[in-house]
Amino acid sequence: MELTESHPKQKDGGLELVPPLGDISELPQIDKQFVNFLFLRVSPEWRKLDAVVKEEFKREFIDVFDRFRTDFLLYTYSLVGFDSKADLMLWRVGPSLDRVQDMTSKMFRTGFGGFLETADTYLSVTKRMMFVDGPEQDRYHVRAGMSKYLFFYPCSKHTDWYEVPLEERDAMMAENFMVGRRFPNIRIHMTHAFGFNDHEYLVSFETDEPKDFLALAEELRQTSASRFTLRGMPVYTCRQRPLIQCLEALG
Repeated sequence: MELTESHPKQKDGGLELVPPLGDISELPQIDKQFVNFLFLRVSPEWRKLDAVVKEEFKREFIDVFDRFRTDFLLYTYSLVGFDSKADLMLWRVGPSLDRVQDMTSKMFRTGFGGFLETADTYLSVTKRMMFVDGPEQDRYHVRAGMSKYLFFYPCSKHTDWYEVPLEERDAMMAENFMVGRRFPNIRIHMTHAFGFNDHEYLVSFETDEPKDFLALAEELRQTSASRFTLRGMPVYTCRQRPLIQCLEALG
């Protein structure tokens, strides 16, 4: 899929994705979507299985996964070689939490699912984007899965952040916004997680060039708003691949 230039915009103390122009007739609407990032770890016992059995289990798992493509936007990522906590990440965007649970339980009931355990799982919701370049209709639709790499981290602010006057917070976030605009090839997503877990936002960065993300992260670390961001939260580096390739990478 061709990567289209986009610019992150300021919204409620964070950066949000501004979608590019294009055909959005089949994309889900912003205000009605739940988002789930499911990080999975594979048991070492998986690699000891007979090759024929592994192929059978992989086909079964892919078949179950594909049954839910009408319910979600589905994106699959491999973390093999990048992280010790997880091997596989499933990014799901859809209108129903019940379907998230249904899909997950069905995947775990497969032969391959018996070798999976959850390393992390994060729930959030999308909200309407206020600052948008382009037609009015663009602000209501989700666009994701456009690049090779995704860098994910949950984000929370210190309580001191909310003691700062609103005008000062707006000025600090405007500074972050200007930093983000210097990296038009990085697509920034922010979804709202407060109420589902201890985090306020789930932030992900999509790009074809990891070096650009590292440069952006370094610049954002120097901004005034960064001192209010909690540290020590898990960060994941993910490479988007078709599900079959993600499973083949597991050995």
